[in-house]
Amino acid sequence: MERVTISVSDEFAGELAAFMARRGYDNRSEALRDLARLGLDQARIDSKAEGECLATLSYVFNHHTRELARRLTESHHAHHDLQVATMHVHLDHESCLEVAVLRGEAGHVQTFADAVIAERGVKHGQVRFIPVTVDRLAHTHPGAAHARPHRHSHPAD
Repeated sequence: MERVTISVSDEFAGELAAFMARRGYDNRSEALRDLARLGLDQARIDSKAEGECLATLSYVFNHHTRELARRLTESHHAHHDLQVATMHVHLDHESCLEVAVLRGEAGHVQTFADAVIAERGVKHGQVRFIPVTVDRLAHTHPGAAHARPHRHSHPAD
């Protein structure tokens, strides 16, 4: 068995201790192994996403982290083709929650999400995929006052 040493904040250590108590773990190693397996399983599922998708990218970040808010904004602008909407919530004096609804090719969405989550100062990041089928034919609705071409995304079966 390989030994891995990690450093965690006091807050994280407290959360881990509470998790262990709720679940009846006797030691941190087993609890962390199970949590890592769960995370790896989810990452495997998410990495298999392909084709068109809708996705939610949610993350918490410390807005005092040097230049982080600017880097995040620039990243979203650089990928404006994926953006549907973003919600920004002030959680406390330091932390903000952002939830971005994204639409596009799953590989591009995953690459963008990975880059955002990997930014220094971003924590609790996750992306969730919803596979869709897309009507590729642009069409208009008869009788609409301002009929314009558009496409529809339908959740995949």
